Amino acid sequence: MQLQFIGCGDAFGSGGRFNTCFHLNGKRTNFLIDCGASSLIAMKKLAIAQNDIQAILFTHFHADHFGGLPFFILDSQFFTKRTQPLTIAGPKGLEDWYMRVMETAFPGSSQTKQRFDIKLKELQNEQTNEIGELRVTPYPVNHGNPGGPFVALRVEVENRIITYSGDTEWTDTLIEAARNADLFIAEAYFRDKKVPLHLDLATLEGHLSEIGAKRVILTHMSDDMLARRSDVPFECAEDGMTVNV
Repeated sequence: MQLQFIGCGDAFGSGGRFNTCFHLNGKRTNFLIDCGASSLIAMKKLAIAQNDIQAILFTHFHADHFGGLPFFILDSQFFTKRTQPLTIAGPKGLEDWYMRVMETAFPGSSQTKQRFDIKLKELQNEQTNEIGELRVTPYPVNHGNPGGPFVALRVEVENRIITYSGDTEWTDTLIEAARNADLFIAEAYFRDKKVPLHLDLATLEGHLSEIGAKRVILTHMSDDMLARRSDVPFECAEDGMTVNV
């Protein structure tokens, strides 16, 4: 299983990075986690074969994680001429948010009949959902109004466990979400500074022994964190970086 960070930036382009979008490609599976507003640009820069992507999993509906979906859908319809079905999965409210993001980006587009089937699948918190060969379990996290919906995603695929924290302040649900994961991709917005709704590295470090993940890669870093990453004893994501899981 190979993971490529199509984008690992925050909402505001800190460090000139693209919005969040991770591409995972295995022997039998090919999917994205999140698809932020700038993701199609980054995908084309990296020559990602969009039509091979079977599913897109979402952690929440903020534009830097969800806003690239209309561009992906319409490019698939009009330019890459996709014919294979696409599954889009995310937290409660996905169907409504799909219509909203399409209509906001391109009015009338939600009513366009695609040449390929789109399946929208709302994920139930702390229940394992099967999507093709993926086993996806969302865990609620804290990144806004109570109930969110905001989730961390635990994905079991091809004998690997990959967890992404999404955007969140510390919550104990991250322990179960990332327990013994082969790869834990974790937000580290600041090094030590604690701010509401985002995770700082100092707090994360205090819980890593409980989590027991085999590998940790930090993402979604602010300019403050990026300036200090050379002193951080963990891998830090870079746009375009590829890792084997």
